[in-house]
Amino acid sequence: MPNETNSTIDRRQLLGQLGGGMGMLGAAHLLASESSPNAGPHFPAKAKRVIHLFMNGGPYQGDLFDPKPLLEKYAGTRPPGADLLTERPTGGLLPSPFQFRRRGESGIPVSELLPKLSQHIDDICVLRSLHADNPNHGPALLQMNNGTITPTRPSMGAWFLYGLGSENANLPGYVVLCPGRPVRFSILWNSAFLPSEYQGTYINHSTIDPEKMLPHLRNVRWDRQTQREQLDLLRQLNAETTAAQASTHSAPHRDRSMLDARLESMETAFRMQFEGSEAFDLNRETKQTRAAYGDGHFANGCLLARRLAERGVRFVQVYYGNGQPWDTHSGHDGTVPKLCKNIDQPIAALIADLKSRGMLEDTLIVWGGEFGRTPTSENGNGRDHNHHGFSMWMAGGGVKGGMTYGETDDFGFRAMVDKMHVHDLHATILHLLGLDHERLTYRHAGRDFRLTDVHGRVVDEIIA
Repeated sequence: MPNETNSTIDRRQLLGQLGGGMGMLGAAHLLASESSPNAGPHFPAKAKRVIHLFMNGGPYQGDLFDPKPLLEKYAGTRPPGADLLTERPTGGLLPSPFQFRRRGESGIPVSELLPKLSQHIDDICVLRSLHADNPNHGPALLQMNNGTITPTRPSMGAWFLYGLGSENANLPGYVVLCPGRPVRFSILWNSAFLPSEYQGTYINHSTIDPEKMLPHLRNVRWDRQTQREQLDLLRQLNAETTAAQASTHSAPHRDRSMLDARLESMETAFRMQFEGSEAFDLNRETKQTRAAYGDGHFANGCLLARRLAERGVRFVQVYYGNGQPWDTHSGHDGTVPKLCKNIDQPIAALIADLKSRGMLEDTLIVWGGEFGRTPTSENGNGRDHNHHGFSMWMAGGGVKGGMTYGETDDFGFRAMVDKMHVHDLHATILHLLGLDHERLTYRHAGRDFRLTDVHGRVVDEIIA
């Protein structure tokens, strides 16, 4: 580089080595509101933050929130509607063995598999008419998380942070909790062509020891003051280099942006040494609270999500488990009760906990998988993927509770009434956050991109 002294180069190399340890945090990043060039809602927001409870693998809507009595009557037959394209061939209609009861003042039918969650149905809006574009896990996961089946687009969490920034400069604004690796892994929370500081921070919470959840968090070689001086010097050198490059027009903007993002990552890693351990330490919760959420990875994930949400983390995703646990191609009726038992108490506790803290009204909870499952059988007692019609639900954050929206056909093959595409879901979530999905854009490769591409409708009917 022009006009650089050997001492400047030496200092840069030294700082690169010193700062590398702090950058080991993973995808830790600073997203304070002032760091986002687009920070701030387009209009008054109803939700400040989102907790996404992701049932990776795809739950069957007919077991949980969309009862279909005609399946029993026509069991084993294969009506014309069963010829929809799915991933694999399926057989005749397979009724669900689980009973439904009308719950709450709203009288919404909920499965016996979710007795604790059903007590909160008046806070929940059940979306019965979701549909997507692809029956395969990979593309469906990408569409649900990134808005498209193309693996080169930013995740919705990255868009949230690009639009709003974070409320806490000492923690990542976007955290992904999974006790393992979901299919497609980190591409589901990447920032793609958005600045890299907006990507998600992946935390494997298989163990709840903060030191293991956040490896390499603490710098054991230098104290706080020394690290602060390192970062200040690095910023100074970056500013000097940027000024020199600007005067010679020798460096593209992209290179400076990537370096700035690296610096912000180091800054967040530095601050997280002193706040991160506290935020991820479940032992700071009371015995009563821990008991309310129950045991297991998903229960711990829900409690961590509440702790992060109350500390200003904008978007928390809680994946149910490693791989795709809800992918029940065989042994469906034996597997689903176990899965539901693991989610029922934690989700009910999360809703009650947020409500008691006055946070439910501005925290949007979104529940669902990448698609649903077929009402027809596979491998005897299994169900194939079904992207034509499936259920999700939302609660809090400005959503009307105690209602259902949309309908599938009599057997639950496809969405028929008030159809809601994944693009519509994303547009509605952005709206609740105070963001216009058509205005939240980023210029890349010669055109403006957005989470909803050129589609999406805000579903005003479910907004309080």
